[in-house]
Amino acid sequence: MQVRSFFERALRRPRSVPHGLRLAPQLSRGLPVLGHSIEFVTSTIELLFRAQRELGEAAALQVFNRKMVAMFGPEAHEAVFRASDAQLSASEAYKIMTPVFGKDVVYDAAPEKMAEQLKMLLPALRDRRMRTYGEAVVLETEQTIGKWGEVGVVDLVDFCRVLTNFTSSRCLLGREFREGMTEEFAAVYHDLERGVAPIAYINAHLPIPSFWKRDRARVRMVEMITEIVGARRREKREGEDFLQTLMDSRYADGKPLSEHEITGLLLAGMFAGHHTSSVTTAWTLIELLRNPETLARAVAEIDGVFGGGQPVSHQALRDLPFTENAVKEALRLHPPLFLLVRVAKQDFTYKEFFIPAGTWIVVSPTVSHRMAEVFPEPDRFDPDRFAPPREEDKRDFAFIAFGGGRHKCLGNAFAILQIKAILTLLLGQYDFELAGDAIVADFQGLVVGPKEPCRVRYRRRAQPSVSTAAGAELARVAAQGATAATGGGCPVAHPATETGTETKTKTGTGTGTGTGTKTGTGTGTGTNPTDSLPLPRAGEGRGEGVSAPPAPATTGCPVQHSPASAPSTRRLTITLDRDLCQGHAVCVGEAPEVFHVAADGKVEALLREPPPDLHASVRRAAAYCPTRAIRLDEG
Repeated sequence: MQVRSFFERALRRPRSVPHGLRLAPQLSRGLPVLGHSIEFVTSTIELLFRAQRELGEAAALQVFNRKMVAMFGPEAHEAVFRASDAQLSASEAYKIMTPVFGKDVVYDAAPEKMAEQLKMLLPALRDRRMRTYGEAVVLETEQTIGKWGEVGVVDLVDFCRVLTNFTSSRCLLGREFREGMTEEFAAVYHDLERGVAPIAYINAHLPIPSFWKRDRARVRMVEMITEIVGARRREKREGEDFLQTLMDSRYADGKPLSEHEITGLLLAGMFAGHHTSSVTTAWTLIELLRNPETLARAVAEIDGVFGGGQPVSHQALRDLPFTENAVKEALRLHPPLFLLVRVAKQDFTYKEFFIPAGTWIVVSPTVSHRMAEVFPEPDRFDPDRFAPPREEDKRDFAFIAFGGGRHKCLGNAFAILQIKAILTLLLGQYDFELAGDAIVADFQGLVVGPKEPCRVRYRRRAQPSVSTAAGAELARVAAQGATAATGGGCPVAHPATETGTETKTKTGTGTGTGTGTKTGTGTGTGTNPTDSLPLPRAGEGRGEGVSAPPAPATTGCPVQHSPASAPSTRRLTITLDRDLCQGHAVCVGEAPEVFHVAADGKVEALLREPPPDLHASVRRAAAYCPTRAIRLDEG
């Protein structure tokens, strides 16, 4: 039956194209019936690079029974990322996660049930427990490098993977699980992650070894977590972790979560919390070591801020603009997810291209970030491309390492903060050099890290610039950053009706049923997945906003450079792009006189044109916004 369906789809007559439009051009070298299937399975990223080189913004592919269109470049990204879920569905595409998260969990659940589950998942990403994630990163990093000694060799990829497994297990599964954890957990989790591969978009249940390992790992993970749940219930013991939150959670009808559902939601949180930090920490250090002058500048910056072992403040982490730009440049060259997918639920139009309903639309950060017309000298590791006056990432939807639009990764600012914290501890205490292994990206899974082995040599610095005391303070600061990135104080908001701000509509490049718009009046409906997990975005399911508390004035997100703070006499006009806004609300912490969090969890501007004495804080609010939803017009 499946074979018959495949041939029926492959041989189906194409639909008529509306007058004045055309289908996306077909990529060359497609085979009869099979199309580009073999190339997609064996060398996905090379196929996508070839598609962009040959055809530019839009290229049609046939992969088994899927009609695909790959889209490249900032304008194409904007059309895709601004489209509603009713037009382009991320949920439909990410059903590949069902074998990992489980049946009837998240993507596999009915919309109403998924909305309830997302509310339960929210504390892992936005509540107080997430605030300790940064502290766990520092604690686990210090414990690990504390065993290194003066000199040695370590596999960097393995180190980063194990480190983030430790932090995720400590934050989500609890202290007893982390402290009793063996190497089995890391192996089981690794098998789960390796089971999420591009071929899963075609069929997530093919009889192949990686999928067999994934399914066995899922069964074992349920057993491991069930043991903890059972022990807590028998002993009537409660933990201060997300596992306990899920154990205590109830559906609207009063029914508790099963161990199967608890495991699925925990895994969803872990996928959200670790993979970006893991691979990007490794890539950033590798690129720094491959570029000695750039490494020297980063080390000098860390030494200048933390030298002498003085306590670390939140402002100190903000004062690492070059290090942060190095992290962003590593993300540009090596985005964690090289493939982002949407499924056209309705006919979609981009410029002159007609994309019929049912088409799978593919966006590749890896390919688009190497387009010379967007990022000059794209293969060069150049952190200064993000610094003034170049600021190449300022172009809308050019830098999409965390996805874009309403689906952008909610924790992107926190991910960068984590990576900066780890790099500060590593580079502040040790000198490193590559040990000679070939540096090659591993595209076997959706999360792209360096292939192993990837060993580095380390030697303790004669005069470390970051002390244990500074690390303890760094833990507290990182925890503040977690608060910011999960709803307690990061710049910006969610799509909702705007009050007190200018409504600005920018007609995007998608038209017709695929219109992409930039507006300040979005309603926040639909369950929108983010482009980092892949995981749905909580707080938007069925239009139900999540109220975020105002951030204290000391919270915020890392930024590239501190904006000028001198008083201004010029008029400053605020525009909020609600379609980009995700409700982080660091702007509330920076300028509480100007911004506040509305009942739907999104930021509103109390003043459209703030007085001159508030201009400096408003500029900081705009600069620290991870989604750049705050725009300022001066005149």
